[in-house]
Amino acid sequence: MSKLPARKKTLIFDLGGVLLDWDPRYLYRKVFDDRVEMEYFLEKVCSPEWNAQMDTARPFQDAIDELIPRYPQYAEPIQMYYSRWYEMMGGDFPETVNILRQLKEAGYPLAALSNWSGETFPRVRKEHRFLDWFDPLVLSFQLGVAKPHPEIYQALLKELGEQARDCLFIDDSDENVQEAKRQGFSTIHFQSPAGLREALSEMGLL
Repeated sequence: MSKLPARKKTLIFDLGGVLLDWDPRYLYRKVFDDRVEMEYFLEKVCSPEWNAQMDTARPFQDAIDELIPRYPQYAEPIQMYYSRWYEMMGGDFPETVNILRQLKEAGYPLAALSNWSGETFPRVRKEHRFLDWFDPLVLSFQLGVAKPHPEIYQALLKELGEQARDCLFIDDSDENVQEAKRQGFSTIHFQSPAGLREALSEMGLL
């Protein structure tokens, strides 16, 4: 975690894992009786690497149609990855949303930078009105490139019209945080709402 000496810097939030609770296990615990098989499915079949394709604007059905011939025994649960995707959402993290509200009320400019599919985000946005607090809200599918690729950070800075040194970047992925540091952002590696509040207080932001 690096220091941010001045107030009113732009605070940039990741979404999934920080403000929004997304986990494929919320769905697949209903689908698989065997936890070991479920973990195999999520590690080797509908893996994080496979899911990441949709974050860069690949259509879900295209990726599903390509995957099923490789794992025909899992054809039905693979289809569910899109048809029942919203069952992977656990809502928001109220404590983090409360922190965000306090920052908004204190007058901090808020932005968001997140990896997300354009096919699933519209419903998420409709369900969580605090997402309207971000200006801008930059998502990977809009650019066809995802964190931690340097290009997505630079695209956000261009839209903000700011330098990285004038921003604080908050993300639960250490890989994403390390890339932000390399580009000159002040950073917080999010691990819990309590930890975020403590870090912001140490920086004089709360």
